[in-house]
Amino acid sequence: MSRTTATGAASLPDHWEELLTSALLGTDRRTPPGAAPGSQAPSDLLDAAAAATVRRRAGLRPARPAERLRPAPEDPRAPLPPAAAHRLAALLADRPGASGGGRRGAAPDLTELLPQWLQAANARGYAAPPQALPALLDAARGRTDLRPAALRFAGPRALWLARLNPDWRFALRAAPGGGPSAPDLRDPQGIRRLWQEGLFAERVTLLTALRSRDAAAARALLEETWATERAEDRLMFLDSLRAGLGPDDETFLERALADRSRNVRATAAELLSALPASALAARMAVRAAACVAVDRTRDMPTIVVEAPHECDAAMERDGVVAKAPAGRGERSWWLGQLAEAAPLGTWPGRLSGRTPEEIVALPVADGWQGELHAAWCRAAVRQRDAAWSRALLGEPSAPEAGGPGAVSLAERARLLATLDSGERAAWVAGFIETHGLSEAFQLLGVCAVPWAPPLGRAVVDALNIARDAGSYPWSFSGVMGLAERCLDPSEASRLDALLAIPDEPEDAAPGAGSYWSEAFRRLVTTLRLRGAMLAELAPEDPAP
Repeated sequence: MSRTTATGAASLPDHWEELLTSALLGTDRRTPPGAAPGSQAPSDLLDAAAAATVRRRAGLRPARPAERLRPAPEDPRAPLPPAAAHRLAALLADRPGASGGGRRGAAPDLTELLPQWLQAANARGYAAPPQALPALLDAARGRTDLRPAALRFAGPRALWLARLNPDWRFALRAAPGGGPSAPDLRDPQGIRRLWQEGLFAERVTLLTALRSRDAAAARALLEETWATERAEDRLMFLDSLRAGLGPDDETFLERALADRSRNVRATAAELLSALPASALAARMAVRAAACVAVDRTRDMPTIVVEAPHECDAAMERDGVVAKAPAGRGERSWWLGQLAEAAPLGTWPGRLSGRTPEEIVALPVADGWQGELHAAWCRAAVRQRDAAWSRALLGEPSAPEAGGPGAVSLAERARLLATLDSGERAAWVAGFIETHGLSEAFQLLGVCAVPWAPPLGRAVVDALNIARDAGSYPWSFSGVMGLAERCLDPSEASRLDALLAIPDEPEDAAPGAGSYWSEAFRRLVTTLRLRGAMLAELAPEDPAP
């Protein structure tokens, strides 16, 4: 390049848009700014563009540097013992087989043991190893049932990671205080700011977390914005009051009975009916008691029922749904709602001072027994009344598996959940001894883990009887799966005698013996593995 050209180019002004136009149209049609027409114009254009490019780049202001990533918070909990950390890695690495159906073989299903391992680790207060957090979050992402225990075990570092990876954002919604702007629950201003400005999921999480710590503060927060919330949001927020529900919530819930949303009104009425001393419960008691009485003129005292003839406005305001579902009579529908919302303490006084057992044993005239007993079952579950639950459950050895009051085994399972774990296990054990395992699957699901010894023995004995009888083995696969997760690991040694392939009766299902042997081997192996898991999580003895 000549000195003249360079000097001339250097003196050209930085008209970038005009230079671009000359380049697009051609220098013969548009002479570059500051250059003379002719054969030298293309070179002058390139020189000017080069100089302008340097000036433009040199004139750029440096961008504001990104904020340096803050280190992950410390987890003050005790580290996992090395053997337990190794076990966790194996549990997280296991994946369900792709084949789906078919025989499972004798190998334990590690994915079904992970929830139990997490529960045990959380009970002992251990911190998750940092290197296990990605796999733990991936597992919780794929299984919603794992999330509460997994996030509790993962601790604050999981939330730190979740803010960096969109795939793990569920942790910010699921963990109390996990939102990116979630305040300390001891910071009233931060709580109010998030409540007023946060996303719906963040507000639900905040309200739930605050309710578990300070029920009154959570209710007061909800009252501040209640009138301006959408109906579907009011329903979700109202549902959070179930935790820590108490008499102090009654005033707010009574106001919610006048809500413009039918679903909100129904939920408020349900919550109030779970407070036996509430005004709504008293109103329901008066209505229900007017429908039920004892007729002493018959050969034996009998409950007689006169169901409501109408559903008036006051009943609707108190949560009674006027329109019956398809296939249900209106009067029986209204009666059931009144009886389930009335305090169970209403009935001994109304029915001549009888105990719950005596009331349930009374005959009910005109075919009303099923409706009335079903309503009492729902009331016992809602009010967590163990005495009524026992009466409605009846004796586990009763000939009828449906019980005196429960209309289904599912109803019985809900009644059992109101009893303490020991009584629950003893009742289900007695039920299995009388009725076998085919009716007991739902009942086993509500028993505490590990199963108490009487229940564990009843299950194993029933499985052994089914095996010896040549029963169709696959029909017991669900109970076997429960036993693997719920039997006490100490039962493993008692099962060794069941590992051999039994002689098959002539009418047995083909291959049943080998299936039973395989299933019992898997059960024993799983129980011993669970025992090893618990031993690995035991705190190490300090060196002497």
